[in-house]
Amino acid sequence: MNTIEFYGADWCPDCQRAKAYLKENDVDFNFIDVDLDKDATARVESINKGKRIIPTLIINGKSFTNPDNAILASTLGINKQGRVILYGANWCPDCQRAKSYLQDNGINFQFIEVDKHDWATQLVEQTNNGKRIIPTLFIDGKSYTNPDNAVLKDVLAIGNEAEQKVYDSIVVGAGAAGLTASIYIQRDRFNSLILEKKNVGGNAFLTEKIENYPGFTTISGSELTQRMAEQAKTYGAKIETGVTVQSIKKEGETFTLGTNMGDYSSKTVVLALGSTYRKLGIENEEDLIGAGIHFCATCDGAFYRDREVIVVGGGNSALEEGIFLASFCKKVIIVNRGNTFSASETYVEKLPSIKNIEVHMNKESVAFLKDENDNFKGLKVKDKSTNEENELYADGSFIFIGLIPNTADVKGFIDLNKRGFITTTGLGETNVRGVFAAGDCREGAIAQVAAATGEGVLASYGIRQFFK
Repeated sequence: MNTIEFYGADWCPDCQRAKAYLKENDVDFNFIDVDLDKDATARVESINKGKRIIPTLIINGKSFTNPDNAILASTLGINKQGRVILYGANWCPDCQRAKSYLQDNGINFQFIEVDKHDWATQLVEQTNNGKRIIPTLFIDGKSYTNPDNAVLKDVLAIGNEAEQKVYDSIVVGAGAAGLTASIYIQRDRFNSLILEKKNVGGNAFLTEKIENYPGFTTISGSELTQRMAEQAKTYGAKIETGVTVQSIKKEGETFTLGTNMGDYSSKTVVLALGSTYRKLGIENEEDLIGAGIHFCATCDGAFYRDREVIVVGGGNSALEEGIFLASFCKKVIIVNRGNTFSASETYVEKLPSIKNIEVHMNKESVAFLKDENDNFKGLKVKDKSTNEENELYADGSFIFIGLIPNTADVKGFIDLNKRGFITTTGLGETNVRGVFAAGDCREGAIAQVAAATGEGVLASYGIRQFFK
């Protein structure tokens, strides 16, 4: 049968995104939690050359590492008209004809070779009263035996596409800033669409515990942002995940956003692009990312239960995640390049009471270490006062040294400062009329969830003023 094995974990943002997309399109899959199955973890590492990358999907024997929604759509035949599965063979002339017609008209289809799968041959025979007729297509669950191009055109409504909808506002990014902007836009009776390349919640989704958001003594980032998303949907917002915005163009009074899932149009745009984790840029770092080096304790910490890890950084994220890791790791080694921590005193004061945390101050990270099998071994550091070098050994490392704005795809379209942050004035206005910015990607923003929600409100007021 047409099978999908889905290796992932509940805490993984891309797993959440891929699972949601498959469920939305009624695609069945067998979910295997790598946290609960050591054999599953080993298989993921084997497929990905030693790296623990999830989600990893196996579709009819072929593996796909963290496929985006566009790849899932192409591989599984997902379309707005429904799912298209073509059973056939490469030697079959009518199969080639049907495949070419679908490809020429931009229709995704899953091609299953009956010569390679006995179950596929049996399905074709059952569908055609014992006869082996190919191509046999299933379109939105209904079978069609060797349909000609006219039938395909009619069934798939090829050439009859409705005029593209133009939204009042498209919000790029479903973090706290983007979700809040959408809530307020909808309350002002404008319609909005949120496009998110990964999962709802952004970086906040990955935060195990938030203790400084008004109204909650403590709440997980995933729960808080999911509540925001539900509120946005309640007011009528539409959210699409797995959509990467690759270009923005302005034609007259309308913006066209080119994405991996097609074009979208709107009258205004809110760029709540968020940020990604900054790297150290030292020897062996790139080789070991995903195989000993990580940037999210919530995501990858579970792999290091009862093991030793190194945390690089001295800000709020480094200490917060270090304390979290210490709750289940054997030992946590914190390496800070400064003489003092830049984190708030709340976190600094907790460190002395946590016995399995070891702190190294005024140490510069020089290189990551590998063992004889090229596996992660530790971190070489240099004392900034004496220039003495030492090697710290551990099973893995987590880097928390700041963020880089996700603005590469809008460079040249709007003004950015030297560090890549979007420059704004007033109510989050950029230099392009009708385009607003909010959250971590904006110059001067404070990287806190509470601040991000305020920025979303600010941008929504800019849009209200724009339409006035």
